[in-house]
Amino acid sequence: MHTTTEKSFLKSGHLPTLFAAFLYFDASFMVWVLLGPLGVQIGRTLHLDPAHKGLMVAVPVLAGALLRIPNGLSVDRFGGRRTAIVAQFIVITGLLLAWATGLPSYGSVLALGLVLGLAGGSFAVALPLASRWYPKEHQGTALGIAGAGNSGTVLAALFAPALGLAFGYASVFGMAAAIMVVVLCVFSILAKDSPAHPAPQSLGAYLRVLRLHDTWWFMLFYSVTFGGFVGLAASLTIYFHTQYGLAAVNAGYATAACVFVGSSVRPLGGWLADRIGGIAALSIFYVVAAATLALVSIGLPDLALALAAFVLAMLALGMGNGAVFQLVPIRFGREIGVMTGLVGMAGGVGGFYLASSLGFSKQFTGSYQDGFLVFAALALVAFAGLMTVRRRWRADFTSPPGNGTVRI
Repeated sequence: MHTTTEKSFLKSGHLPTLFAAFLYFDASFMVWVLLGPLGVQIGRTLHLDPAHKGLMVAVPVLAGALLRIPNGLSVDRFGGRRTAIVAQFIVITGLLLAWATGLPSYGSVLALGLVLGLAGGSFAVALPLASRWYPKEHQGTALGIAGAGNSGTVLAALFAPALGLAFGYASVFGMAAAIMVVVLCVFSILAKDSPAHPAPQSLGAYLRVLRLHDTWWFMLFYSVTFGGFVGLAASLTIYFHTQYGLAAVNAGYATAACVFVGSSVRPLGGWLADRIGGIAALSIFYVVAAATLALVSIGLPDLALALAAFVLAMLALGMGNGAVFQLVPIRFGREIGVMTGLVGMAGGVGGFYLASSLGFSKQFTGSYQDGFLVFAALALVAFAGLMTVRRRWRADFTSPPGNGTVRI
């Protein structure tokens, strides 16, 4: 039965576009969080305190969140392929300017963060580009594969600190620009918009969707799963350096291990949601995430224990990302572009909150505890929300047994 399902998936969509969406998403996420892995070096050069470092890594996350709405509108009106090409040109230009100027001030760092936010907005482009090629019964798998592009955050954490130490952090931006140029060329060749492109949505469509309670539930759900993932991806290098005294490169390696887990299991989260239902899967993920974040909030005395706890948290959050987007196209099939923008925006806002709150918590209390505890509480709120809507959603959106069964 699994073999039949896999063959059905391979025949039902457009694999070159799925790969192009993944590659674009991967490279974009790599540059989106670059300020995090380089944060120790930038902070040392510019003499930044914890609050300023927290804001530095949070600005690209917030910018990416806000830019997902115009990106979603652009995808609906002009198509995902054209939108992605223009966005990549802008990000490449910003990276080249950062390389040329060397980011001499905190203001220039924040300005780069705003440009890198457009790379974070790739979420609202890559996912609809892939999604529109696949039927409902394969949405979790397709969006899980495309969404696995968040593994680009691993590349940033793994290589950026060492490259910055060897060549200077400004040179890392030039290297990232070169990678983005290659990705742009490959994307331009492989990516195609689905012929099943829906009619363009207006700004009013966002306002109409915002009147629905389910829209706000999805925004909450993703603000926890994706917000937790990207907030930790942007902050952990600084956290490991500050809390456990790791050198910047070793802190980057520790962060990469955590982020790799969270990014690589996103397709597994979508696959599991396809089989047991997105609500059941998410319920488990939220409880695990809340428990592990509460655990790390106490400041575990041993680095190995902290690393294990963060890996488990990222496992839950990463799989949760895939599970949320198994549910979105089932509930909002006709508004997938609009909802991807809105839900993606909420995810970025969650990441901005976590990254900035950790910096402010450390600055004003001397500990990261409050930042972690509040986010753990948000995960429990999301779990309670799932329990509130699950009966209605299962009654309204689960298809009967048979071919093309959709579980929610």
